[in-house]
Order: sequence, then C-alpha cells, then structure tokens
Amino acid sequence: MLAHIAHAQGAPSSTLVLTAERLPENENDLGRALTDALRWLGEQGLEGITKIALIGQAEHPLFDLDYRFVQVLPGDPPRFDFRGSCGHSVLSSVVVASRLGWIGKLAPEHRVRVRVLNTDDHVVCEVDECVRDKTTFTAHFLNHPSVALEELLPFGETTTDLPYSGGTIRVSAVSVGNPYLFVSGHDLGVDTKDELFADNPELFDTMTAIRRSAAAQYGWPVDGAFPKVAAVIPDGEDKLAVRAVSVPSWHPTLALTGAVCLGAARQIRGTIPYQLAGEHCEGPLEIRTKGGVTTSAAAVSGHDRDSRLSWVSVPHKAVAFTGEVTIDSLRPHVRKEDTCLLST
Repeated sequence: MLAHIAHAQGAPSSTLVLTAERLPENENDLGRALTDALRWLGEQGLEGITKIALIGQAEHPLFDLDYRFVQVLPGDPPRFDFRGSCGHSVLSSVVVASRLGWIGKLAPEHRVRVRVLNTDDHVVCEVDECVRDKTTFTAHFLNHPSVALEELLPFGETTTDLPYSGGTIRVSAVSVGNPYLFVSGHDLGVDTKDELFADNPELFDTMTAIRRSAAAQYGWPVDGAFPKVAAVIPDGEDKLAVRAVSVPSWHPTLALTGAVCLGAARQIRGTIPYQLAGEHCEGPLEIRTKGGVTTSAAAVSGHDRDSRLSWVSVPHKAVAFTGEVTIDSLRPHVRKEDTCLLST
C-alpha cells in the first residue's frame, strides 16, 4: 500500500499519511494494521514516526479533506490513542492530499478546509508560501457558530486544584484543538526561561504525573497521550514562555494545537495563562519555546465566561514533503473490495 511521509517544522515526529478508505475503520482492526506498518517502517530505519494521519476526500460539501489522527504510543507492541488531534499532522495531510490530486496545487492564498473526525474541529489551512517541497501555512481553527468561553473549560472552572501523586497543584484545563492543562511554572519551582528549558528529569516526571491524574479525571487511560500538559511563565506583556510534555519526551517546541489552545486560554479571564500574560489582550500572544517563537491570535467578543470565541489562528507553520513508500505489510489489511481492485 502506498503511503506518504511529511514533516512539519517544530513537530517531534514526521507524519505517516495513509488513505483512510483502504484500511479498517474500527480501532482494533486498524490497530493491528498500523502495528504491522510500524514494524515494516522500523525495518527500513523509520522507527521514529509516532504520528499517523488517515485522510480521505471530504464527504461533507463544506470541506475539502476528512482527517483522522492516530497517536503512536511507543512500546512493544506499540499502542495507539485515537482521542485527540495533531495540527502539525493536519498540515502534513494537506501537502499529501495536493500531491494525490485530491485538492488543487498549493499556492499562496489557497485555503484548504479540513474536518478533523476525532474532535470535530474545523481547520482552514491557508497557504502563505510554496517553494519546491516546502509549504508554509497559517492554520485557522474555526468555531462556527462561535462558542462561549465557559464551554472551553472541561472542569467547569478557570482554575482547579488537581490532586496528583506529588500533592495538589493549581491547573487551568482548557480544550481547544486538544484538551490541555496549563500549570504555572512558579508552582513547579520554575521562575526563569533557563530553568524552564533546562534538562530537568524531575520537572518532566512531575508534569507527567499531573497529566496522568487529569487523564483519570477525564475517565481516560492514564498511559495515553491526552490530555496534554504545559508549564507556562511570563515573558513580558502578551508573551509567555512554555514547555510541554509530548510522547514520549519533551516537545521540542509546542504542538500547533497547543499554540491554538494557549491562545484561547490567554483570553479567558481567570485562567493561569490570562494571569501570567497580563490583562492587556488586544494583540496576538507571543509564545516562546525552547525551539523558537510563534504567535497565536484568538478572535473573541470579550474575556468573560459568556464571551464567545470565533477562531484562533497560528501563522508561519512550515511543512516539508519527505517522500513516499510502499508498505507491503499493509496489504493483508486492505479492505476486500480494494484487494480485488489491486488484483485486476
């Protein structure tokens, strides 16, 4: 089965992009197929891929592309988390869909509308630049109709005292793009960017324990990938420094959905990001990570619980097409009607 690989700048892994209609839909059968695919990739020296995108031409007339995300959880055998999304993989999927001829050739100002099946998010991927195998996008996460800010708070409050194995810690749980826990670095004993970005296994273990506790609150497996967790400290007015936990280590930057969620959280009065970035919220939020700086701009009607969010935009996200591979180990898992077509 033909597969494609693309890499978004700042992502912890390249994305393996597969055609959804060729593979099983249910999670058990799909998991077996993906396990065989990962084993084959490992034999080819591509064992570092932890993100998989299943794409199809959109069935809904308002969209161009249907997208389903699968997070690989390393192990032997690997496990898979189907709950959340990955913005970097959305952009990688758009690049591949263009190469497949499902959408037009990518060019500046071209907008591709993606429906995220895992989370029912609507993402518009606007092309800023396209040079050879590299495409740069602005990603717009849309809410149509707009959504009340209080609906973005899974625990019902802007801050929650969350018990975890190390005690209790104050968190802001916000869900936009993906569910995130935002924790003040000050509450973790981290006050400077140097401390935040240092090689600190103890900080990583603490944040992982916080994430596991929140997963239990959601009723999700504690050893899955969601919710995500990020520590934030102030970096100036409308600026935050951030470090997030990924799978299975620190995120090199911040997930695209993390930038989206943080941009929205910063607009909700009372959340930890709102308190740390300052109450002046007119411009985009500048987000500093260990790997660079990005921005996130949220369109809101105000900052109270009944105010509404229309969209969040994150610019300058670059994707490079890596290549295509034929994964022979997927052939036994291809749907029967497709197997018949392949044999004619």
